[in-house]
Amino acid sequence: MKTEPLDNPVWNALITEHQAHCLDLDGFKFYHPAYCPFGAMVDRNINADALQAYASLTKDFFIVGNRPATTPPSLQLKNELVCNQMMLTEPIQFEPREEILPLNGTYQKELITLVNLVQPGYFKDKTPDLGNYYGIFKDNQLVAVTGERMKMSNATEISAVVTHPSHAGKGYAKQLVAFAANRIFEEGKLPFLHVAEKNVGAIGLYEKLGFVTRRKISFWNYSS
Repeated sequence: MKTEPLDNPVWNALITEHQAHCLDLDGFKFYHPAYCPFGAMVDRNINADALQAYASLTKDFFIVGNRPATTPPSLQLKNELVCNQMMLTEPIQFEPREEILPLNGTYQKELITLVNLVQPGYFKDKTPDLGNYYGIFKDNQLVAVTGERMKMSNATEISAVVTHPSHAGKGYAKQLVAFAANRIFEEGKLPFLHVAEKNVGAIGLYEKLGFVTRRKISFWNYSS
């Protein structure tokens, strides 16, 4: 299965499975900010005013992959988040110990609350509409989740791997990532994910599940 679309995952998601969520702004392609504050380009030397147009919709966003050659003076580069782009080539042999439930629709409010508690800034009100999300409950409380974000014709990104701090270290993330990855394989696609290169604990977990690092990729965080 070809993996070249992963070289520019935002762009290729927005021209395939997520085309309905795409804002095409003079050479840039962005997710509508209600879904995901991510954008990408192919040519670095394109009209920087397009960035200003997107900044009018959301004050904080990310360009994934190449950094734009120029940006409007009104925009500030806050941070470069360097991530490992990791992928999985074979299903994971495992049986979950916990009951894993689908979250889309019924538990959407709880999902958004938990992800923003642990990873604030990325997860928007309509992010769950981008893919399937799964969770583990304890005493009627959602304590761990994992789901899908960028989706393209041959690959789906695993994202929002989150466990409530009070329930960390119990193996919930491992079970959820394996469950989500196997569902992606059942659709005939490859699972991939992005993890901060400094997050050695998470990288170790993914490697134990069989993920391998394909490349480094930068998430350029801009604000107006």
